[in-house]
Amino acid sequence: MALRATIAVALSLAATGAAFAQSYPDRTVKILVGYPAGGPVDIIARVVGDRLAAQWSKPVVVENVPGAAGNIAGDRMAHAAPDGYTLMMATNATVAINPSLYAKMSYDPGKDFVPISEAVYSPNILVVPTALPVKSVTELVDYARAHPGLTFASAGVGTTQHLAGELFKAMAHIDIRHVPYRGASPVIPDLLAGRVDMHFGAISPLIPLVREGKLRALAVTSAKRFATVPDLPTMIEAGYPGFVSVLAMGLMAPAGTPQAVIEAIHQSSVRALSDADVRARLSNIGMEVVNSSPKEFAAALAAERPQWAKVIAEAGIVPAK
Repeated sequence: MALRATIAVALSLAATGAAFAQSYPDRTVKILVGYPAGGPVDIIARVVGDRLAAQWSKPVVVENVPGAAGNIAGDRMAHAAPDGYTLMMATNATVAINPSLYAKMSYDPGKDFVPISEAVYSPNILVVPTALPVKSVTELVDYARAHPGLTFASAGVGTTQHLAGELFKAMAHIDIRHVPYRGASPVIPDLLAGRVDMHFGAISPLIPLVREGKLRALAVTSAKRFATVPDLPTMIEAGYPGFVSVLAMGLMAPAGTPQAVIEAIHQSSVRALSDADVRARLSNIGMEVVNSSPKEFAAALAAERPQWAKVIAEAGIVPAK
């Protein structure tokens, strides 16, 4: 009798979720973004949101909740009703890095969030001033060993750019010093002037400077060559197996959201990002569409967490106050 009762409850919940999904959405859907308007996460949220709104014939609004490297938005999402009407355009920084970076968090991304789909990713590229006498990663490592104390710049402590530099330092066994900035924009003038020696930076603002001969690109940090810069080798090809450091972005929902709703959002998201014009627009700003399944997105995040936990612990990184 107990087994029959359990099966009956499970079937009832499944039927309720399926029925709910058939009428979803019947009102405005909100996508939280833990970063300021105009940045890459905000852009992809608005691109996806506009396409979802067109499919659903219901408004999809993006709400920017910046602060604490995405943790403020994460807290709000974790405590939202699990009904599919509050989503988040999450990043791997928020979900896979922050739990190791912050000693105290008000939520657990692994328990409080449900992956829907990794939408896009954007790698960093390793660039140096043209005055630095190196033309490859191997030459850079040799030069760094001969000149201890070279500097690498990042957009701030705990960013993917910072962690990429620390990973490079550890894997290449070189003595390089981190110089954190408040955001990526202030890095570029100092990089151009040679006041810092290297930078793992976002691909979109750096490629024009590389093409103009103002900076030299040595490698890309994705697992495979990136379509925007197909001639640029990966760090893996440069001799560093497993060196992957990308900004990944994808939709997530609060834990407890009905599986049927998760699947409905996933299918709509895939359709939104399968549009050729959307893909071309995102490619132009250094993003590549992924469109992974919920399970694939969860697996990718799970694989990242131990790598960054190790880098953060070994480098003694603590977030800036």
